[in-house]
Amino acid sequence: MREGAKLLGHPIHQMLIVFPLGLLATSFFFDIGWLVSKAENIGIVSYWMIIAGIISALIAAVFGLIDWLAIPSNTRAKRIGATHGIGNVVVVVLFIGSWLLRRGEPATPPVSALALSAIAVCIALFTGWLGGELVDRLAIGVDEGAHADAPSSLSGRPASERVTTK
Repeated sequence: MREGAKLLGHPIHQMLIVFPLGLLATSFFFDIGWLVSKAENIGIVSYWMIIAGIISALIAAVFGLIDWLAIPSNTRAKRIGATHGIGNVVVVVLFIGSWLLRRGEPATPPVSALALSAIAVCIALFTGWLGGELVDRLAIGVDEGAHADAPSSLSGRPASERVTTK
């Protein structure tokens, strides 16, 4: 896929998704830690991780939409990309709900907030797999002609060329 949003030859969406994925998933692990310890600082850290995760997810979504628009119509990739995107919107909405439920007392989140986060993480596992399917199986966001000896994306040369090393 040559179209889409790229920076230094690489898809921006693929660079950005590590932030919401890491922040939101880790907030859930902090929730588990809070459940076990009842340490208020752990609840507060989770609260702020959710805020940062939501913001970074919305930024990544803009670039994901740009990439999705570049996928050819009536393809399996277009359908999987739509499911991936819609599923991730659901994940963000669930985390927004979890965050809203914590606002009054971020140090002691209610069980309902933890449940929304747990559901969101389960959905994110599936939507993350769909994203992997798009890249690894359907080559969305992969340079045409990519191979193990391709030149650097910074070289300005096509991926189909070979770099010889001695």
